[in-house]
Formats: sequence, C-alpha cells, structure tokens
Amino acid sequence: MLAYTVIAGILFTWALLSHRLARWSITAPIALMAAGIALTHGDHPPLTFEFDNTAFEHAVEVVLALLLFVDATEVPGAVIRRERDLTARLLAVALPLTLCAAFLAGLACFPGQPAWLLAALATVVVPLDLAPTTAVVRDRRIPARLREVLNVEGGLNDGVVSPVFLLCVAIGVESHSGGSTDYAEALLEAVTAAGWALAAGAATGLTAGWTLRRSWARGWTQASATRLAVLAVPVAAYTLSVALGGNGFVASFVAGVCFAPTLARIGHSAVEMADDVVTLLTLALWFVFGQIVNDEFWDGFEAPVLLFALLAVTLVRIGPVLLALIGTPLTLGDRLFLGWMGPRGVTSIVFGLLAVVELPDERGGFIAQVMVMTVMLSIVLHGLSAEPLGRHYARRTLARDADPS
Repeated sequence: MLAYTVIAGILFTWALLSHRLARWSITAPIALMAAGIALTHGDHPPLTFEFDNTAFEHAVEVVLALLLFVDATEVPGAVIRRERDLTARLLAVALPLTLCAAFLAGLACFPGQPAWLLAALATVVVPLDLAPTTAVVRDRRIPARLREVLNVEGGLNDGVVSPVFLLCVAIGVESHSGGSTDYAEALLEAVTAAGWALAAGAATGLTAGWTLRRSWARGWTQASATRLAVLAVPVAAYTLSVALGGNGFVASFVAGVCFAPTLARIGHSAVEMADDVVTLLTLALWFVFGQIVNDEFWDGFEAPVLLFALLAVTLVRIGPVLLALIGTPLTLGDRLFLGWMGPRGVTSIVFGLLAVVELPDERGGFIAQVMVMTVMLSIVLHGLSAEPLGRHYARRTLARDADPS
C-alpha cells in the first residue's frame, strides 16, 4: 500500500507546482517516471512491483480498454469530416507503411530474431500517445489544422494497431509452446475475435447511447449519474467481448466510436469522469514505467537497441508520413511537423507489459527493453522539440503577416 501512497503524494506535489514545472516542459508523465526510476532503483528498493501475475495483467488491460474508449469518444467528428483526405492518408496509408518500416528496421537491427517477434515489436513502438507532449496540441502558435489532424490520428491510431498486436502475440505464444505455428489458423482466430469484438462493442455503445439519450431527454437522470454511466460503458464492452471470445480492446474502441454521438446530446462533460480515471491510471502506469527502466537497463543495453529506437522515433514515421502526404496542399514544413510529431507513450508501455506477461521467456524481455528505449527517447526528443516548434510557427506567422503581398 505504501507504493500507492507515494504515487499519490508525487502526483499531488506535481499538481501544486504544475504551472511552474510546465515552463521547463516537465509534464506529469515525466515527473512520475522520474520518481519511479528513483524509488525502484537498487538491489533493495523501497518500492517494487510484480509484473508476472494475473491481477497486474488484468489491471493493465483495463487501463488500455478505458484509454481506447476515451480516445474514441474525444475524436472530433467535425474534424474527420473536414479533413477526410488527411485523416485517410495518415491512417490508411502512413500507418501501414510505418508498421512495415518498423518491421524492416527490426530486421536490419536484430537479424537473429524471428519474424513474428519483429512484427510484434513494430506494433509496440508505432502507436501514438500525445499525452507526453500536450503542450504541442494546445499551442496556439501552431496552426489549428495541424493540431486537429494530429488529435484525430492520436485518437484512432492505437485502436487500429491493437488487433494487429494481439495477433502477433498470439502467434508468438503458439510458437513458444513448441508446436508448429499455423498462421492461417491464428489469423482465422484473430478475425473471429475481431468479429465478436465489433459486435460486442457496437451493441454496447449503441445500446448505452440510445438509453442514456432517452433517459436524459425525459429528465430521469442527473449529470453526475451520466458520468458514472459513461465510465461503465467501456468496462461492459470489454468484459462482454472477452466472455464471447472476442478482442476486448477492439470492443472498447468500437463502443467509444458508437457512443460518441450521444455526447452531443447530453454534453461532453459526461465523459469527464472516465477521462479523469484514465488520466490517473495512466499516470500510475508512468510510475511503474520507472521500474521497467531500472529492470531493463540495470545491466546496460546493446547498441542495436538504441539504433532501432532512434529509427523508430524518427525515420520510421517521418518517411511514411511524407510519402502519404504527397499531393496534399500542405507545405513541406507542415508535412515534416506531422511526420516528426509522433510521440510514444502509454499504449506502447501497455503493449510492452502485455508482451512480457504473455511471452515469459527472454523474447518478452527483448520487446520490453526496446519499448523502454523507444519511449524514453520519444519523451526526450519530442518533449524538447515542443517549444522550438512553437517558436518556428510563430515566426512564420509574423513573416506572413508582414509580407504585404
């Protein structure tokens, strides 16, 4: 219980100083991660967490399920309609190319690893998480169009990648069991699980949305009660899907997509409790990430791990995004901004932890180590670039305003 007391105290301290710390780009995830590294370091650390138990696995899964649901509900439909072309290019073209680029980078850096493991690694390091760089998406010096498109991509990206990750892990588990791997059977099982997930997620999201709208219109409910109802939706979608043999993550994401239109009728404040719960749980996860950093780098790391992480946060995303945006009216600078601003965070951490739990041999540890290096580099590089990017766009705006032509 002491661990939870310490996490709460650190979070409270950061909240007291958040405005001052923001001047130095010290966000809550960075503060919790640093505290986790400090308090779980050494042969006899004051705090420690056990990752190889069922309770921890379920806790991590619930965090991701809630995160996917909240992300889906917060994706602005108006932006998707207005920026259909850019959104489609980033999700339908750039994302698959990024996964392929990450896989090829894995082949180059880790030639001795099996293909399924490198495919799983690609799905771990590719998903976006804008939380560590919220200053960028709130910076009004940066064009609103770019911030909106980035928000939409961040909200949908992890929901698209999660079933691919689970498929790769399922293949890995079957391969680890010692028998021959039947890829066709694994793919069929994944498709079946996705089908149940779509059904469970859609049924839960649509039913919850319809009943909540009716209750709200008739005055049968209260604002505080609607917040509790919204929080229950992803939990119901996830558990129903798992009970049916489906993918709980996909179900939570689909439930969020189907439930989102309801918020226009009952108010977006209804999702605030779910959002706050997700924020609290993900911050706790950043503290746990500090221990993972210690565990994975206690004995050092190899150069290929650093090289792959550098590629993952730079060329692996920038190249595919630039290719996908060819022919759009965006300037080269704007395309580079969208390509560069792909921070990694909670989704990568959760995928890495699940890989450790599901793949108990050294292969799970391999994914965890690469994930840790990638997320740490992303926090540093993307975090440090936030203010220079804002200044760049401010100068560009001044130059454009000063040009009489």
